Amino acid sequence: MLDNITKFFSRRRSWSLPYVLFLAVFVVMPLVLIMVYAFQGNDGGFSLENFRRFVTQAEAANTFIYSIGIALITTIICLVLGYPAAYILTRIRPSTATLLVMLFILPMWINVLVRTLATVALFDFLSLPLGEGALIFGMVYNFLPFMIYPIYNTLQKMDPSLIEAAEDLGATPRQVFLRVVFPLSTPGIVSGIMMVFMPTISTFAIAELLTMNNIKLFGTTIQENINNGMWHYGAALSLIMLIIIGITSLFSDSSEDGANDGGLI
Repeated sequence: MLDNITKFFSRRRSWSLPYVLFLAVFVVMPLVLIMVYAFQGNDGGFSLENFRRFVTQAEAANTFIYSIGIALITTIICLVLGYPAAYILTRIRPSTATLLVMLFILPMWINVLVRTLATVALFDFLSLPLGEGALIFGMVYNFLPFMIYPIYNTLQKMDPSLIEAAEDLGATPRQVFLRVVFPLSTPGIVSGIMMVFMPTISTFAIAELLTMNNIKLFGTTIQENINNGMWHYGAALSLIMLIIIGITSLFSDSSEDGANDGGLI
């Protein structure tokens, strides 16, 4: 008996068993339950009524489209602000850059609800109205570090000899950036976009706090249906969101592979 136990733990595959169990219980099982509930009617049988309800119900569809728009705006603003910040961090002294990166990451150590409540207090102190503007500001504030860090990480690992070679060949600083730096930083850009877009489209707490629950995002709609006991419809909405995120991930993988294969332009 003892020998069998010793042999079991001596195999490398045995040490992966806890991770397999964790994935099965906390990843695979919830996804299976979402799919089962999504394709069930109130009578427990197979039904597409939940998806038909989403298509025919204007409120849910409009909320979904609006959430995608907010996510796109937030992602674009984070990219416009994050890329120059990441590029500047790679051009300064490493010690200073490390300190600044830590300052960007430091707010992430605080719970997102606490940060959002602090944003609400800031708007109240400045006598600014809570609404769509506050929502976008709060989204950018919460997710901007997720855009900066992957871009900075990619730029930092870039081979400096490529830039030196382009300069030796007579490329101007603008040409160096457009033909060397930017194409090679595409994987970081794609990672940053995914890390901002995906949580933004599914969040609900930030929207509720920064708009006083006057503006609903798709995550809020899912939460309300689950809380009201409409598990089947809520699961269908969750599955729709997962499909959109999965399609976006496939596009991002294709873009990253293209960037890695394409090299310089």
